[in-house]
Amino acid sequence: MAEDPLSYESLVEHALRGVVRRALEVVAEQGLPGDHHFHITFRTDSPGVEISKVLRLQYPEEMTIVLQHMFWDLEVGDESFSVALSFNNVRQALVVPFDAVTIFQDRSVGFVLQFDGTEESDDRADEGAEDSEAPAGRHNDEAQPSESETGARVDDKGGAAGDNIVPLDTFRKK
Repeated sequence: MAEDPLSYESLVEHALRGVVRRALEVVAEQGLPGDHHFHITFRTDSPGVEISKVLRLQYPEEMTIVLQHMFWDLEVGDESFSVALSFNNVRQALVVPFDAVTIFQDRSVGFVLQFDGTEESDDRADEGAEDSEAPAGRHNDEAQPSESETGARVDDKGGAAGDNIVPLDTFRKK
C-alpha cells in the first residue's frame, strides 16, 4: 500500500520534534534560563548517532543525557544536535539526530514529549526514567543524584507529571 502523503501521525511527530529543536536552539543561543534542564533519551543504535566506542558499549540501545549545569559546544542543526558532556571526568562529543530522540523532558516545568509509539517506549514513559540507566552527562563529581532527580517525573507542584506527557499514540489509529 502506498504511503499516505497526509500521514497525520508523521506530521505531528515532525512538528513535536521541532519543539525539541527549537528548545535546544534557544539554549544554544541564550543558555538555560532559570531552573530549566533537559533529560534527553535517544536510541544509540539509530543511524547518524555519533558517540564514543566506550559509550556505545555501555549504552548499546538507549541512553539518557542531562543538559543542566555543565555542557559545552551545543550546536543545533536541521536534522541533529551536537553537544560535549563529561563522562567519568572525560569530555566527549555526541551527535544526536532528532529522529533518534525517544523522550524529551524539562523536569523543571513537568514537560515531557515521547516519540516512537512502540510498546517499549510507552512502557518507559509510564514507568519514568527510574528504570532506565542513570542519566549520562552528569557533569560534576557529586554523589549519584537522588531518585527524584533520576526518575520520578514531577510537575512544579511536586505531583506526577504524567498529565503532561504527550504520547504520539494519542494520534494513531487504533
